[in-house]
Amino acid sequence: MAPTPFPVPGALVRDQHGEPLRLAELWSEGPALLVLVPAAFSTHCTAELGALAYDVDRFDDAGVQLAALSCDPVPALRAWGEDRLYPFPLLSDFWPHGAVSRALGAFDEELGVSERLSLLVRDGRVVWTLRSPAHAPRSLAAHRGALAALAAPG
Repeated sequence: MAPTPFPVPGALVRDQHGEPLRLAELWSEGPALLVLVPAAFSTHCTAELGALAYDVDRFDDAGVQLAALSCDPVPALRAWGEDRLYPFPLLSDFWPHGAVSRALGAFDEELGVSERLSLLVRDGRVVWTLRSPAHAPRSLAAHRGALAALAAPG
């Protein structure tokens, strides 16, 4: 895939603690894997993020910041993060509802949720993506493809 500019680097979201974060801050010190999920506490989303949390050291060792984004409000993300102890930020695209997901072409208008999309961003450019239908969770092996993309020449 040819790198493309991240469409909304200045977008302001809130983490699960309500702290504001500009998306570009995620990759300010190295690459970041932004994982969009439809819904906090849902079976597939919990499994996807649980697998990433289990393997977080592999991403840390590669210098990749993990973060998840959904259209859930901050309190729901806080509860989910506290329940599951995710070692990475959970970001709310709640208001304006789905603005970041829409800008990424990953918003389900019918359900009002983010679609399953993962993006590896390095130096403000998307260098790897993974998209999956709502009913098909992304595997940890598929997410490890982001690490392979980092190691690839070019």
